[in-house]
Amino acid sequence: MRRIQAGNALSAFGLGFTVPYLYVYVAQVRDLGATTAGAVLAVFAMAALAVLPFTGRTIDRRGPLPVLIGAALLAALGALAMGVAGSVTAVVGAAALLGAGTAVMQPALATMIVWSSAPDARTRAFALQFFLQNLGLGIGGLIGGLLVDESRPGSFLLLFSIEAAMFLVLAAIAATVRMPHTPAIADARPGHTGAKGGGGLRALLGHRAMVQLCVLGFVLFFACYGQFESGLAAYGTEAAGIEPSTLGMALAANTAVIVAAQFLVLRFVERRRRSRVIAAVGLIWAVAWLIAGYAGLGHGSQAMATAAFITTYGLFGLGEAMLSPTVAPLVADLAPESMVGQYNSAFALVKQLALAVGPAVGGPMGAALHGPYIVTFVLFSLGISVLALRLGRSLTALQDHPYGMRSRVVARHAPEERATAGTAA
Repeated sequence: MRRIQAGNALSAFGLGFTVPYLYVYVAQVRDLGATTAGAVLAVFAMAALAVLPFTGRTIDRRGPLPVLIGAALLAALGALAMGVAGSVTAVVGAAALLGAGTAVMQPALATMIVWSSAPDARTRAFALQFFLQNLGLGIGGLIGGLLVDESRPGSFLLLFSIEAAMFLVLAAIAATVRMPHTPAIADARPGHTGAKGGGGLRALLGHRAMVQLCVLGFVLFFACYGQFESGLAAYGTEAAGIEPSTLGMALAANTAVIVAAQFLVLRFVERRRRSRVIAAVGLIWAVAWLIAGYAGLGHGSQAMATAAFITTYGLFGLGEAMLSPTVAPLVADLAPESMVGQYNSAFALVKQLALAVGPAVGGPMGAALHGPYIVTFVLFSLGISVLALRLGRSLTALQDHPYGMRSRVVARHAPEERATAGTAA
């Protein structure tokens, strides 16, 4: 587990070097124009959508370890190709390799964490993964910003080379991991697993709780991550008059809240039903959108608007810190033992779809329809709470509140066990 988490942190560190500067690199440094830069970002996302439907079955058949190593090598090749690309064809091809490789890593890493963790440690394992990812992205972006120079294409080659090196380190670390022969995953799953009568996509679509979780996941990612660098950024600059530099401060505040709060919220999360934790996140994000509405539609000073906008991103970070130890373990607990990879890949696909649709819808609304934009996403956030509570009715008690069920079982049986031991003595 330590090696998996170390590799996860290093790959996030490498991504942080380049992702914030990809648009600038293609449009300005390589002088290929804004249209090509937009196409590169679209290809980056579409490549993920193309490979994820096939990733889960491969993970379940071959195991997550070879899939992760192959994805890391593919991403390293894409990063190196991007660093030397000088034509439209070359940058688009590099983006396809990089997008496909990084997308496959997500469900492979998630499955490795599930295989390598006992059920009672899984919540903290996924919380640590999310913490290290954000820490790596933040540090990578900070150092990358110090190294990058638009007047020197060589500085971008250095960034992409560092990114490729991090992916190669991830592959090397993964190659030293010895996965358990028997995955430590059977715990909260119901006896029938929700997957009778077949396997693959048909079984997943027949699993009501998983379908509900995927719908909820789409709304979660659409209403938060899908707006960060598109609709919310456009709304902030157009409606609230936020300086572009303030967007960087807001994203930094988001990362800082995640890093600071991740382990502080664990006790809160572990003591409550997962469905109610997700419902609470919906309420927190509704408040965040209302504060963003004040920043753009209120009559306060520019300083107040700036503070409100940064607070919005901070509240989003608090919600993310609550979701990371909640949603990913729930996907693992819903999956039949033979389909963990497919369930993780399906959820990653839902996330990628939301990240593709979110900017396309939110960007134009945030830039031009300020009032309707805020109202829409306040309603989406409240919808998260409603969907989460409905999901809770489809979960078993152990899936919805694993820690609470274990503590009640221990309390109920411990005296009986002691009495039995005393009789035997």
